[in-house]
Amino acid sequence: MGADTIAAIATPPGVGGIGVIRVSGPGAKKISRGVLGRLPKARHACLYSFRDTKGQPIDQGLAIFYRGPASFTGEDSLELQGHGGPIVLDLLLSRCLELGARLARPGEFTQRAYLNGKLDLIQAEAIADLIESATALTARLSIRSLQGAFSTRIRCLVDQLIHLRTYLEATLDFPEDEIDPHSRAKIRLDLTELLAGARIILTEAHQGERIRDGLTVVIAGRPNSGKSSLLNALLQYDAAIVTPVPGTTRDLLRCDMQIDGLPVKLIDTAGIRETTEPVELEGVRRACRQLEHADLILWVYDTRLGLEPNELSALPPAIPVTLIRNKIDLVPPDDDSPLPNELPVIPLSALTGRGLAELRQHVKSKAGVEGIGEGAFVARRRHLDALRRGLDAIQRAAHALDSGIGVEVVALELLEAQRACGEITGEVTPDDLLERIFSSFCIGK
Repeated sequence: MGADTIAAIATPPGVGGIGVIRVSGPGAKKISRGVLGRLPKARHACLYSFRDTKGQPIDQGLAIFYRGPASFTGEDSLELQGHGGPIVLDLLLSRCLELGARLARPGEFTQRAYLNGKLDLIQAEAIADLIESATALTARLSIRSLQGAFSTRIRCLVDQLIHLRTYLEATLDFPEDEIDPHSRAKIRLDLTELLAGARIILTEAHQGERIRDGLTVVIAGRPNSGKSSLLNALLQYDAAIVTPVPGTTRDLLRCDMQIDGLPVKLIDTAGIRETTEPVELEGVRRACRQLEHADLILWVYDTRLGLEPNELSALPPAIPVTLIRNKIDLVPPDDDSPLPNELPVIPLSALTGRGLAELRQHVKSKAGVEGIGEGAFVARRRHLDALRRGLDAIQRAAHALDSGIGVEVVALELLEAQRACGEITGEVTPDDLLERIFSSFCIGK
């Protein structure tokens, strides 16, 4: 990678105090001489005039040259820090392109760092996650992934897989020697430890994925149960219109909030009931479709009216549901209305705020992110998928050993687990996956 030289504006579009141009590749030295008139001393920031092809100044600012492989990308790199006007930056970028660079694709600087062995794929993704962090917790866990917390866990697991595979494959070289009971017991113990370690990493990765992507919480229920009032109470501002008229909410209303650093996507829906009014009917249809994509459903009902016999029958069976017994401020404190036994129930008043703290804590617990440890890290869905496939392969290996199928089958399953883990760090990665990952980055990173 790096037969050509790339350049891009690394700062956001618009007017700002500082604008940065990044250059990476074998032509960085030539571009430096063309723009600055000289090659700066490596890793020293100095003030220069940035000049066009006729030697006329374009801007004035700091320039830093990084000699590969001691650079972010592993290549010769140049960073030009000038003023943040869009015209000035465009002129400076055009000058770099005149001198032989091409415009970088999204994420290409980080992709070169990955391909040149400066960081693995987990760390590369962590850079994008850090840039896009919506909460302080997400940023903190992204930094941990960037510093190698997740990568280290995966590499330790891979080392265990390789060690056990090496032991097993050595026995295949001498097929006349049967594995004695002591060795078989040791292999089974190693497999048990592998399974336990893989399950712990999968749990931690699931927490990291929840913190990165957040929890989608759909607020649903019958008309006038207080859904929009609950949304406003959780957000602490009036995002939804609230009136005594049933069917006020017709469309989906999406709002973002956070609970102790956990991103939560709240979706308020139209009241679900039988109706022939066309607009309300479409709102009910959209509400029902949204329920199928929720991570958690908060089903709100008026505590004075209770639940109708078949009110919950249409809810998706695979989605967790929590009942919100709303308007408790309108019933006596000693009200003993019967509560459903199958589902968790939270009594609250969206009007007075009573019960909201318990609801927030409940939502956080449903996300499975309580008790985040010091070694926590951010993760993505593809990481979870690969870890699950690796865990399944280790389980198949254990089953093959217990069934006496053959050591070669155990070794093959462990190789499959190793390949799945290799996809996470990028040691085994299809080109189309790399394209999908890095194309989601911003240009200049």
